[in-house]
Order: sequence, then structure tokens, then C-alpha cells
Amino acid sequence: MNTVQLLLKSLFALASMVEARDPYTGGHLWRVSQFSRLLAENAGLPASDVARIMVGGFLHDLGKIAVPDAILNKPDRLSDTEYAVIMTHPDVGHRLLADHPLADLALAAVHAHHERPDGAGYPRRLASADIPLDARIVGITDAFDAMTSTRPYRKGMPIPKALTIIEENLGSQFDSEWGRRFIVLGSCGELEHIVGHSEPGIPLQECPACGPIVVINRHHEEGSLVYCRHCSGELKVSGSGPTLALTPTGQRGQPDVLEPSVDHELFAELVSLAEACLTQAN
Repeated sequence: MNTVQLLLKSLFALASMVEARDPYTGGHLWRVSQFSRLLAENAGLPASDVARIMVGGFLHDLGKIAVPDAILNKPDRLSDTEYAVIMTHPDVGHRLLADHPLADLALAAVHAHHERPDGAGYPRRLASADIPLDARIVGITDAFDAMTSTRPYRKGMPIPKALTIIEENLGSQFDSEWGRRFIVLGSCGELEHIVGHSEPGIPLQECPACGPIVVINRHHEEGSLVYCRHCSGELKVSGSGPTLALTPTGQRGQPDVLEPSVDHELFAELVSLAEACLTQAN
């Protein structure tokens, strides 16, 4: 790998370790990254912009590394005080990335994805055109994935309902131009292969015993054993694609199999796509 590839991979790996702390957000970074890439490509943005926005989508929650587990994994809605802690993550992510050689690829999305056109967002209460393009896109795709994903206190909502909520909040919470474009994409069925998946062709699975997400990757096959990192239950994989299912074995995983793992193959694909876009731009 060259220097740029290694730096990109290190950022993706760091972001995935942050995501691994929350048992309910498996695949969130991949989905936001892919939604953002599709939206940028649909608009005909230059390859360099598409690459930057895709990378920003994957790294947007980097600052959550500083959020305590008790808040990040709380199985209920957050109190005002706890939400105030969550609201620090864009600034934390900005500080983490500020001196990185590839900071320009993600800094805008990381720092401003919770800003809103009406100025009611955070951390800087930016409004309208003051919000960077990357953040306007990632702010929409991040919220869409949150709405269509299951959380401890609610089930993920259907795509049409999430798109309706975006439409109702155009110009206030969501950028009007990019929000409308995203709604058209969703209405045409262009998002369905990403919603509810942890990577291409692999639907998310819930632990049958306790509910959190158990991420399955392309290397798992019929009979493979996987483990819920929330309850440590051992689960056997059956089927594939839409018929994928998990069955408890009654056993518990040992510490070595419960450790978060890095999907090197998925990262290699993301690195390759980002670098290809950057190369085209040059």
C-alpha cells in the first residue's frame, strides 16, 4: 500500500472501532458513506468531491470516541445533560483530525454534519450556505440512516416515512436542494440495497437473545459461528442474503472472540474507491 492508502485505511479502522462500542449501530458508517456517495454521484459532482464526501460520511462520528459508554449505549432516550455530552462529538472529531495529513477529506463533514439550515444545529449554529457542502449531504444521510435503523427504544421506520420526515423539514433541519434530490433517489428505490445492510448484499441481523445488531460479513457462511458483543451469546449462521438468519447455540463467547474485528477487505474496497475518485480528479 502507498502512503495515502495506509492513511485512509487507518482512518477507516479508527472510525470502525468507535462504531464497535455501540451494539446498535453496526454498519452505520458504511451506510452513511454509501448514501452520501450515491447522492454526490447523482448530482454529477466531480470525482474528487464524491471521494471526499464518501470519506467524510464514513468518518463523521469519529468524535464519539470521547462519549462515555454509559451514554453511548444507554437503552433509552437521553436526558438533556446526556445529550449535551453527545453534542460535543463534532468538536472532538474536529480536534482529532485537525493535524492529520488527510484532514481535508473529512474535516467539513466531521465538524458540521449536525448544523442546520435554520441555524439551530450544533456546534457552531451555522446556517444555510455557511454549512459546507459535505456536511449538508452527510447531515441528510446520517439522519436518514438513524431513522431507518433500529434503536433500543424503537424499531427502524420504513423508507417512505423517513423520506416524508425529511421532506417536512426541508429548509429547517435539512438542506432543501440536497434533501429533494435525496428524496427522489429514495422514491426511485435507489437506497433499498443499502438500508438495513452492513455491507453489499448482507442484511443486518439482530441478536435473538437481547436485540442488538450482530454484524455479519462476507466471510461468514452456512454454519459459521458469530457472537453478540452485548450478551456474549454464540450464534450459528444459516442461509445467505435475504434468507440469512442466526440461531443461538446456548454457548457463550470467550473474550478473544468478543473483541471488535477490522474488516480489512471492506476497508480495502473503500480505500480503492476513494483513491480512484481522487486519481480521476487529478
